[in-house]
Amino acid sequence: MTSTTSPARAVAAVTLLLAVAAAHLLVSGQPLGAITGLLDGAADGQAEKIVWELGVPRLLTALLTGAALGVAGYVLQATLRNSLAAPEFSGVNPGAVLGILGGLTLGLFPADSAAGALLAALAGGALGGGLTWLLSAGRDPAGLVVHGLLGSALLAGLTTMLLAYQPSRFGNALRWLIGSVEGRVWEHLAFASWWIAGGIAVAWACSGMLAVLSPSDDHAASLGLHPGLGRAIALTLAIALTAGAASLAGAIAFVGLAAPHVARRLGGRVRTVAVVGAIALAGADSLAQLAGQLLDGTHRLGIPTGVITALAGAAVLIRLGRSQ
Repeated sequence: MTSTTSPARAVAAVTLLLAVAAAHLLVSGQPLGAITGLLDGAADGQAEKIVWELGVPRLLTALLTGAALGVAGYVLQATLRNSLAAPEFSGVNPGAVLGILGGLTLGLFPADSAAGALLAALAGGALGGGLTWLLSAGRDPAGLVVHGLLGSALLAGLTTMLLAYQPSRFGNALRWLIGSVEGRVWEHLAFASWWIAGGIAVAWACSGMLAVLSPSDDHAASLGLHPGLGRAIALTLAIALTAGAASLAGAIAFVGLAAPHVARRLGGRVRTVAVVGAIALAGADSLAQLAGQLLDGTHRLGIPTGVITALAGAAVLIRLGRSQ
């Protein structure tokens, strides 16, 4: 049964992923002929170039960011043994965004620097994760989310102070605070894609360790895994993936919370949650683009993708909270 079911699930996942990608390009406001011309290799027209230089990078940004956040959430939930663990509830995502905004405010890197954004997100994510770890030192890892919320609130306060310090930067900061996949080009993807792909590959290689660590520390120790070391490796991996996602799209919320739950219902692990996260964020961005077109016929109004994920994620959080 497993040998036939697994390939069927893989085919279904790839089919759904392609369908979401096609829908994403179709609602981007570009003519259908430009998209089909691009697929035929005739990308010499103006419309085809717009799709190639703007539409495809936006789609890939959504797919990569969603996959990274989904896997990061899966790693956190398995490691901390808490179904509400997610990058935004552990101080990692707020810290990554604070790192990016802090770097921009201090002029440490230009606004269009992919490498600068990733390094700043790594530093900020490590700060947020470390703060949460210090607040929960000596306590049950399952309760880390509570201290993560406290740390996230502190980091959000520091971010607000930065915005108050230089309010003229608020327009540029909005995409990082709410989360958006708009405006990313091939140069950004060329740097971040290998980072995210490598992080997901490492997470997949660590699937056995996560499975051993998930039941309890005693269970891990009985099988020869040092719980503290295993948790440190897993949390470092989650920070790296979250930083990669934040460097591309800012503070996208709730994908890292919901995607692991969907993947577990499907009986999958890292690869499944990566696909689920990618589909979820690409679908959310398609809805954001469609809503923007419906609200403004001239297509000047852009609705950030983070707005859609926040609205959908709030419902997921309420359901998960009531089931605890």
